Amino acid sequence: MKNTKASVLVALALLVSPVSLFAHHGTAGTYDQTKVVKVSGVVKQFLWRNPHCILLLTGKDAAGKEVTYSFEIGSPGSLVGRGFSRDSFKVGDTVAFDMHPAFGNPNVGQPATRTFVINGKAVTGIAGGDE
Repeated sequence: MKNTKASVLVALALLVSPVSLFAHHGTAGTYDQTKVVKVSGVVKQFLWRNPHCILLLTGKDAAGKEVTYSFEIGSPGSLVGRGFSRDSFKVGDTVAFDMHPAFGNPNVGQPATRTFVINGKAVTGIAGGDE
């Protein structure tokens, strides 16, 4: 009886584990998908890493105070597939786009569209953090 229970538990664990490998977290619990805020600033740092790249901008908030914005964008793989590289955002570049702000911090967000304006040029294809 004990061996049967153990065998069933092992079999269930083996069946369920591959499913979790393909699971993906959503971002609706982190970012307010009902709000869109226009953001612009100068690239402070671009972190090219998995599972999502991070773009840090120095900009001004609604009150005109200088702030550092942090944005979760697509994974390196999804960005490469759209023609981007680790050099697509360089320190000092000016960047503007629409974002969904985080619930807990208005200076943290996720792109609301796939279009960014980099140094005055519209660039489409950047993926949001939920990709």
